[in-house]
Amino acid sequence: MKFTKQDLLTLLIGLFLFASCKNPGAVGLDVDPSAALEGTLVNNEQINSQTIKENDIPTGGLTQHPIGYMVDPIFGKTESSLAMTVAPPATLTQDFGTNSTLDSAVLVLNLGTQFYGDTTTSKYSIDVYQLTNKITNFKSSDVQAHNSTLLGNFNSKIFPKTPIKITDIVAGKADTLRTVKAQIRIPLNKAFIQSTILAQPAATFTTNAKFIDYFKGLYAEINKTSSTIAGGGIAFIDLATTNSYVQLVYKKPNTSNGIDTTSVNFPISTANGAAANIKHDYTGTDIQTQLTNTSTQYNVTYLQGLVGVKTKLSFPNLANFASTHGKVIVNKAELVVDVSNGSFANPFAPAERIAMYRWDIAEQPANIPDLTNLGSAGAGLFGGAYQSLNNRYIFNITAYVQGLIDKTITDYGTFLAPSSTTAYEITPSGTSAGRAVIGSFGNTTNKIKLNIYYTKIN
Repeated sequence: MKFTKQDLLTLLIGLFLFASCKNPGAVGLDVDPSAALEGTLVNNEQINSQTIKENDIPTGGLTQHPIGYMVDPIFGKTESSLAMTVAPPATLTQDFGTNSTLDSAVLVLNLGTQFYGDTTTSKYSIDVYQLTNKITNFKSSDVQAHNSTLLGNFNSKIFPKTPIKITDIVAGKADTLRTVKAQIRIPLNKAFIQSTILAQPAATFTTNAKFIDYFKGLYAEINKTSSTIAGGGIAFIDLATTNSYVQLVYKKPNTSNGIDTTSVNFPISTANGAAANIKHDYTGTDIQTQLTNTSTQYNVTYLQGLVGVKTKLSFPNLANFASTHGKVIVNKAELVVDVSNGSFANPFAPAERIAMYRWDIAEQPANIPDLTNLGSAGAGLFGGAYQSLNNRYIFNITAYVQGLIDKTITDYGTFLAPSSTTAYEITPSGTSAGRAVIGSFGNTTNKIKLNIYYTKIN
């Protein structure tokens, strides 16, 4: 066999590598994480925490709008009502004629991806009224004026993950049965719809603005007297699309002396206007005590979605970290947030996800630098998902802690609050009703903790 110079060189290098390897079986194996160098650990840094009330938010652009009523033994009472603009059919050529008669009118509210609370026992009574005015105010605290005449009522359990079967009415053809996502379907007063919509001339429907000026919209709220609330819950309605609407089924004479039964939908969506009115009543709760006595450090603090409460954190000693430990490079820093024992039970589980963010110099919400560095696709690596095995949340905040130690970042306030499960939110959430009770620094059982792994440098 003949060897070229290149072949001989390759052979010699291979023999050298094999001879120098003390444990050839370990070649290509990953490094044992327990053996990885992370530096000195400090986990006793002071963390101050305080429960504070969220500010109002605009609710017009929510991806999902809340409606419901909850009675939580820890968080008190939460209620959300819903105002909805009803638009004319998309074709804008609706003409019911002079002799059309209504078979049925149904308010169809398409359930979104979230429901928080009881779906097993509670029965929710939802009343529907006509708005007095068009929706012009969209803050979560705004109360939408409505008429007192009841137009419809829903009284049942809500099954947010159960598809239902509905009948599609097609003029001149056989009705068809199809399966759709979970909905709340509320029959509306036929006489009201007949007189206010079917009896109107075609000119009423020629533009969105004209019909909305005329009809205003609908208002839905929980009737607490006729509801059977075993804890209760909050449903989230999909108004970002046209899957929610008022459906009219009516009979209309045709030109051949017959009668057609047909169906038309009046869409309800955020594009035309929707708003939620959200109320919290903390009377008699520890939350109310903490909101009143803001200077006291308590063993637990509170987080609640739907513009409820959040926890404000501060790290008073990080700016002096170098004085105690010398100049350091932070290899890793993580905030470990324990959920307080005994603070949750069905149907009020801990929030599936919480957000961590900070205030900038103008006291406006801003991302933690670690999340900014990761980008939106890295939110999962940043942390905040509920870990049910250990009943906790963890955030990776290495860059933030390094900045606080080096004084390149000023701590104007750091916050924990529930976030939507579908989008990371650093503003008060109107699309999550989740809540959590978390341990503070002084809690011996469920202590909030900042783990800092650092290397000292000259």
